[in-house]
Amino acid sequence: MTDVGPAPTGSSLIDRAKAIILSPNTEWPRIDAEPSTISDIYRSHVLPLAAIGPVALFIGGQAFGFGAFGISYRPSLMSGIVTALVSYVLALVGTYLVALVIDALAPQFGAVKNRTQAFKVAAYSFTASWLAGIFGILPALSFLSILGLYSLYLIYTGLPILMKAPADKAVSYSVASIVVSIIAGIVLAAVAAPITMMFAGSGTLSAGNLSTGTAGGTLSVPGAGSVDLGKLEAAGKKMEEAAQRVQSGQAGPVIAPDVLQSLLPGALPGGLARTSIESSSAGAAGIGGSTAEARYGSGENEIVLKVTDLGAMGGLAAMGSAFN
Repeated sequence: MTDVGPAPTGSSLIDRAKAIILSPNTEWPRIDAEPSTISDIYRSHVLPLAAIGPVALFIGGQAFGFGAFGISYRPSLMSGIVTALVSYVLALVGTYLVALVIDALAPQFGAVKNRTQAFKVAAYSFTASWLAGIFGILPALSFLSILGLYSLYLIYTGLPILMKAPADKAVSYSVASIVVSIIAGIVLAAVAAPITMMFAGSGTLSAGNLSTGTAGGTLSVPGAGSVDLGKLEAAGKKMEEAAQRVQSGQAGPVIAPDVLQSLLPGALPGGLARTSIESSSAGAAGIGGSTAEARYGSGENEIVLKVTDLGAMGGLAAMGSAFN
């Protein structure tokens, strides 16, 4: 029989995290013997460690932004705060959710149902993934977050000790718990996504205190060319400004069609005489536009020149430029 010694009731958070990472086979029996409650574990372990990842991502996003495959994005302050808070809440709720799954599956694998012990397995196993979240503070090191997968091994080592699962069923018990937890986590994230979008996109803080998110770089679309994200963002702002002017009745006048006609020459170099000219104007939803078109030459040597005033729809032209 292994002597695990007295439960480390006075051990620090750092000592516990170090022990569960470096020597789980020794630390799990200590955790098993501790008379802790779920609220105790939340306060002493889950709350501080689960905040590492969200805080790191928030700092990294504000300081460096996010980028991959030629795309860069720097979220606004409001978006960063809301995303961090939602991620933090999901981590807290997700820990308890995994504990419920572990506890519910216990009888199926010959283990003993015990909600507190199941929560210990979930909370202390996630230590690895929470600590790995610190790498999110530097985009260049974010790939190291994969080290958090060590949490899966911690679940595997903790189930036989805390849930009294037979050794021959520990693997299947671990796999079942992980798979069901992942499915439940996806559902939870799907429910939380609209909440994040709603609050991240709200203007509850003054624009003077927050900077809007910015995008940059070029996105290559197979079979369709490339998209300049900087131009696309600028085009979006131009269209938004035009829409606001229309709504307020301040949209500028459209150039008259006959004025546009005067911009088209009577002939082009190479002896191509103008054979026809026409113009028109139209409008919809308070947004006007006019165009003039002239044809030069004939047959295979025909050239068409068109001059257009898009009025408030100039943002569409800018958006077309963004899509090259």
